[in-house]
Amino acid sequence: MLHELLLALVGCTGDVFIDADEEDRRLGFKDGSRHYAQDDPDGASSDECTFRIAPDLQFLRPSEREILERLLRLGFYYRELDRFALKSRNLSWIGALQDSKAVVQQHSVYQRAVANGVTEVLAKYRSAVLTLEKNILADPLPVLAIVTQCLKQFDLLLPPLHALVREVESKKLRGGKLLNFLHERSHCGIPELQTWIQRLLWQAHQVMYRQLSGWMVYGLLQDQNQEFFISRYSYEQAKADIDASEPPANKSKSGRGTEDANMIDWHTGYCVRLDMLPDYIQLPVAESILFVGKAVRVLRNPSASSSLTKQYSFSGAYEGPELLPKEEAEKIGSLLRELQERPLFHKLSFERSIDSIRTIAATHLWKLVVVHADLVGHLKAFKDYFLLAKGDFFQCFLEESRSLMKLPPRPSTAEADLKAPFQQAAVKTIGDEDKYFSRVTLRMPLLANSGLPPSQMEVKQRSSIDALSDIAVGPSYDGWDGIALEYSIDWPLQLLFNREVLAKYSKVFQYLLRLKRIQLELEKSWAKAMQRDRRESRGRQKNHKKDDPKVSGMPTWRLRQHMAYLITNLQFYIQVDVIESQWNLLQERVQASKDFTELARFHQEYLSALISQSFLDIGSVSRILDSIIKLCLQLCRIMEHQDATSSSTAAELDQITEEFNKKSNSLYTILRSSKLAGSQRAPFLRQFLLRLNYNSFFESTARGALNVIRPRLPSASTTLH
Repeated sequence: MLHELLLALVGCTGDVFIDADEEDRRLGFKDGSRHYAQDDPDGASSDECTFRIAPDLQFLRPSEREILERLLRLGFYYRELDRFALKSRNLSWIGALQDSKAVVQQHSVYQRAVANGVTEVLAKYRSAVLTLEKNILADPLPVLAIVTQCLKQFDLLLPPLHALVREVESKKLRGGKLLNFLHERSHCGIPELQTWIQRLLWQAHQVMYRQLSGWMVYGLLQDQNQEFFISRYSYEQAKADIDASEPPANKSKSGRGTEDANMIDWHTGYCVRLDMLPDYIQLPVAESILFVGKAVRVLRNPSASSSLTKQYSFSGAYEGPELLPKEEAEKIGSLLRELQERPLFHKLSFERSIDSIRTIAATHLWKLVVVHADLVGHLKAFKDYFLLAKGDFFQCFLEESRSLMKLPPRPSTAEADLKAPFQQAAVKTIGDEDKYFSRVTLRMPLLANSGLPPSQMEVKQRSSIDALSDIAVGPSYDGWDGIALEYSIDWPLQLLFNREVLAKYSKVFQYLLRLKRIQLELEKSWAKAMQRDRRESRGRQKNHKKDDPKVSGMPTWRLRQHMAYLITNLQFYIQVDVIESQWNLLQERVQASKDFTELARFHQEYLSALISQSFLDIGSVSRILDSIIKLCLQLCRIMEHQDATSSSTAAELDQITEEFNKKSNSLYTILRSSKLAGSQRAPFLRQFLLRLNYNSFFESTARGALNVIRPRLPSASTTLH
């Protein structure tokens, strides 16, 4: 009986101590009972002890029977834990990797690691049983007391571990979910149990650290069973999502709408799986881990990246110093090994090490983008062309294309028609001194893709700006309003200049070009009107007639001057107070920073400041400015093609003047509101308002309009004064 008991303690039943499930199966009683064959390693663990004392043993006392049943439960828990370990550590599925993906997903490397920890517990238990057998053989009396004393510690250890394993199997916990579960269970009031659960957690963490090493040292994602919290996003799905979200305005005949593999790999190729992220690892830390892996992939494969284009900044295969030196990679590996060797997971140490690794990767990625890829030069090119810093070039271009833009654009040839004046302006003002000009291409994407007449372009334009919801889009006032620039971006600059960034640059460009065009129209119409007025004045002098202010068109000139004053000051404010100041700030930040993540944040802040301080994100201001631009165009047409002294023209001028005064007063009132005065626009906005209202003209006219609107409140004027 003694040897039967020792065998039952290690999961082997016999005639004295039996397995009730096996007996039921042998006798054919299968209903209402769960059966687990000893030779079935894939069977799930039972939740109820099935080890029993043989019913024909009637000579045992009740106290002895109670002690034996308690000891038999340890044998049952041992067998079930051992079955879990055998099932989880079974590697026979490796040969079926190519045959069935479902079979692969059923096996968890994290559960295998936990099984390794369970095996350590069972090894200690078997050692205690062997020691017990040795002691019993040496001193056989009293038997049950010695057994109970030797296995007492496992009464508090095996049952909770069995319950833990049962929950892992029933809930099918894998990856980060299993880590989170073990981390929660490791906080208990039983020191021995806490120690062993922490050991199980340590074993599971070894898998996580190996995955972290592969990802953060080599840029490789080793996660066949989808258990890591960094996940690979399907290339086909990522490409489909990007193409679906891309505005048609960004697509061109040259294949601009097709993303290369590396750009998709960086922006949407990998993601953090929140369902596999343990609670004790914060999301910012996981995002840092994601960034490091993507950065290492870029730094370790510069030649593969440069092969995407013949004009890559590296000029072919990269032959310079290593972008990620060997000693830096070894430093990353050593930091992870230090974490891996710790017996307990320490959250603060983990976060500090990840931050140190992120700094290493971000610094070398900064060198790649800023030094090797000449980021500052490309940013300057974006400023020159998208932000109209090369004013002489665009002035020349608009003058060369002015006669063309007087006519509605032809959908089939609009881009080709603009290429000639665009190249002529480049020859006259740029020449060969700007190496970045060859990257700039003029496009009419909406018009070319839609084939719609100009009258329907507004609807088409509004339906294609979904990717830029934070920028207000005003109505198009003519068919040429859709002119856009396209810039050839090479890897690795695409890390910064993604679709959203290029869309923002494009909208700012269209806004600035619109202002530049209307300023030129006001200047040209004034010059033409002055020539006509001189001819008429000389005719009146020959006829000995005096100039009459009502006849000479003075009201028209005055209105044109007010319009030009507003447009010119707005342009000066945007170009000098906004663009130049933000550009200088960006340059300082780029040179001072050595971190790619900071660089990306500075560039986003730069773009956001341009949009915000130019009022592109305020729908009411954008609509007022568009209305003012339309009024300016109407006045230019009148001054060029109609007689300002006719009664119908005079009535139209009066209407334009009244509408312009209302719109300009509304614009001034909005810009000087307390809401804008307290925002980030405030410093330069005050300078703009000071220039605009230096002689209190706008303030006085705004008050006059208020008095007209509220004739029954005579005290309002006094209060404002």
